[in-house]
Amino acid sequence: MIALAAAPAAHAVEGMFTPDQLPEIAADLRAKGLQLAPEQISDLTGFPMGAVVSLGGCTASFVSPQGLVVTNHHCAYGSIQYNSTEENNYLDEGFLAASFDAELPAAPGSRVYVTVDLDDVTDDVTGGLSDSLTGEARFAAIDSARKALVAECEEDEGHRCRVASFHGGLQYKLIKQLEIKDVRLVYAPAGPVGKYGGDIDNWMWPRHTGDFSFYRAYVGSDGKSAEYSEDNVPFVPPHTLKVSGAGLDDGDFVMVAGYPGSTSRYTRLAEVRNTFDWGYPTYQKLMEDWIGAIEGASEPGSDARIKYESRLAGLNNYMKNLGGQIDGARRVGLVQRRAQREAALNSWIAAEAPDAGYAEAIRALDALSAESARAQRANYWYNNATRPQLLGVAQRLYRLSQERLKPDAERESGYQERDMDRMRESLTALDRRYDPTVDKAEWMTFLRGYLAQPSAQRVAALDNALGLRDGMSDAALSAALDRYYASSRLGDLDTRLGLMDATPDALEASADPFMRLAVALYDHELAMEAASKDRAGRRAVLQPKYMEAIIAWQKDQGFTAYPDANSTLRVTYGNVMGGSPKDGMRYDPFTKLEGILEKDTGEDPFNSPAEQLALIRAKDHGPYKLDSIDSVPVNFLTDLDSTGGNSGSATLNARGELVGLLFDGTIESVNSDWDFDPRTTRSIHVDSRYMLWVMDKLNDADHLLDEMDIVGARGQSMR
Repeated sequence: MIALAAAPAAHAVEGMFTPDQLPEIAADLRAKGLQLAPEQISDLTGFPMGAVVSLGGCTASFVSPQGLVVTNHHCAYGSIQYNSTEENNYLDEGFLAASFDAELPAAPGSRVYVTVDLDDVTDDVTGGLSDSLTGEARFAAIDSARKALVAECEEDEGHRCRVASFHGGLQYKLIKQLEIKDVRLVYAPAGPVGKYGGDIDNWMWPRHTGDFSFYRAYVGSDGKSAEYSEDNVPFVPPHTLKVSGAGLDDGDFVMVAGYPGSTSRYTRLAEVRNTFDWGYPTYQKLMEDWIGAIEGASEPGSDARIKYESRLAGLNNYMKNLGGQIDGARRVGLVQRRAQREAALNSWIAAEAPDAGYAEAIRALDALSAESARAQRANYWYNNATRPQLLGVAQRLYRLSQERLKPDAERESGYQERDMDRMRESLTALDRRYDPTVDKAEWMTFLRGYLAQPSAQRVAALDNALGLRDGMSDAALSAALDRYYASSRLGDLDTRLGLMDATPDALEASADPFMRLAVALYDHELAMEAASKDRAGRRAVLQPKYMEAIIAWQKDQGFTAYPDANSTLRVTYGNVMGGSPKDGMRYDPFTKLEGILEKDTGEDPFNSPAEQLALIRAKDHGPYKLDSIDSVPVNFLTDLDSTGGNSGSATLNARGELVGLLFDGTIESVNSDWDFDPRTTRSIHVDSRYMLWVMDKLNDADHLLDEMDIVGARGQSMR
């Protein structure tokens, strides 16, 4: 099902609820144990929601009035990697700034987004649109309306705005956020703590990972958003979270506030079949080859490998996730469950709403889903074959030159003046994320897959530009690519930045091979984009009608239908809870320090610092021990509903105090992106007591501990 029973439930609670939905489920929140008023946590700018921020891909929270921000280690990993070198490898050694002056600028493009306002703008976006518009025309009209709303919102300097779509375009909300651009790395535990267990333990339980790090947000002396400057001052947040040193025990109420990325629980059967029969298995094989290419072209610990560590972590994470998705779909019978749900919806429509137009819209939506699946398959290998980083740079620069010929409001999203800072930061970050030898190895991998496809899935513009032909040997392919890397100057930062102001004529006259390739592919790329926009525009008519039917059907059964995740603030809640995902397998709710000793081998990724092992052997628990397990809890399980983007989310107790950070789900849980299963859905959190123990006992981070408000079981100060 896709719903939450209105009455209290004894099992896991399904639903990533928007804050404005919380009053509807107030009775269940109170029954589960929430001590705050449900209306209080529906206020995005009040406490505690006002302390929860987005990092643009992860979630974080303010934990001090001096702008200190806590998130997951893996969310800060790109900044740790960006600042690392062979001489100062913070990925392995960790980093702790002894003072504000010693804090390091985060990776270019790092942001802290603080929500300050939210408005329903559905009528402004779709209120006057006719269903008779063509797909591309409807897409353009919606896109234009959203851009106009964003432009007006961003007249308030220092803010970033977006118009988010909910329920497949049935509702639109304008979200206004303070955009903090000066973000600095404050503290990251050593890799053998923050990434303990590595890819072996990823998505697994039991887990013993200290997945936490700290940033600090800075603004100008006037309190407004500003670019990095030594004159900037720490941001004073409107709300901060108290950090619990007492934590939780088995069965206690918890809730998570965060920015989950995306789920697909309302996706139609045709799309489910395409994804699990073709998409995921194909992606999984590509990830395996891609990882092999990077590892084969870079030595561990080398500068080249350090540049790609963040990408490797992401690829390994995604590949393991895909395996869990495929296994989970098979285990729960996802295809059969989706077919049954659609049959039940059809029966309800026939009985209760035969004249609402739902059935006709759903039939057209299914046909469109099949069309989209065919396009996805046709374009898949071309899209991979055009992944090289310098080609991506060339394509963005050439597209920018074309878009600059238009008025700003008419430019494609991503190429407006509001996007230029981000583009410059992306071009700058490439210096610490690109190596020509590794990039070429990746490109060889992608092109081998492309050349193995039928001619109908090949693109003449790409084949002609690269000189690709059937039966081409690896040696010939390698020689063709060598010419690109030998002759291009796009690997130079000043060159890249200088070309942001170039005209189309200047770039078309360029001798740079990547730029020439970008120009050669431009028309094909535009045609693909136009077809995609046409499908999106047609979906924008049909999907809201389908979601109307879903919401009405669920309401008729006494359920509250929540929107699929879309990187906007959501609240999920439940309890600390172990589980039994399979027959004979039991998951305890907590792991403890002694489990680190049991796993430790002295070799990566189970190579805890010697000082940590000594502390554990000495049972030096300090004030952070949980009596029920006679140790310091490291990680804990809950039955909360979560997905990617929830990483770094604040895990809160009944009083709204920080008791941990959500950082993962179990491997049996990952299929909940598509279908919620209360038996197997479990989220993994790093316990606040372990965070404090590491900072206190292992890293001597007393100055940060003193900066936070650390409280005990009754909310009293512990420092």
